[in-house]
Amino acid sequence: MTFDPTSLRYNADGLIPAIAQDANSGEVLMLAWMNAQAVARTLDTGRVTYWSRSRQDYWVKGETSGHIQELVDFRYDCDEDCILVTVNQSGPACHTNRRSCFYRAVRGGDVVELMTPEA
Repeated sequence: MTFDPTSLRYNADGLIPAIAQDANSGEVLMLAWMNAQAVARTLDTGRVTYWSRSRQDYWVKGETSGHIQELVDFRYDCDEDCILVTVNQSGPACHTNRRSCFYRAVRGGDVVELMTPEA
């Protein structure tokens, strides 16, 4: 069976959440959004492509920063409304220059910073 990106369940804005996970460590790196064309571009090129809601344009991860995400595996959930891309991440994934966007935790009611920006 051939995969059709339009077969996924997109929200009213035509978007679907996409979680990026490091293929080697399993660490969750970030969450962003894709539309059907971003899904198709990701699968065609092997470079993870998102839809920027703020810029209203496609965003190839690492295109300007050099911190690329090379696609290893593309998965979607049982409800077909969420994507998981496993990637080889080059450099930080977060725009704050941290390895992961999930660098804060709440522990004992306090916010704890789990990692600092990379140099």
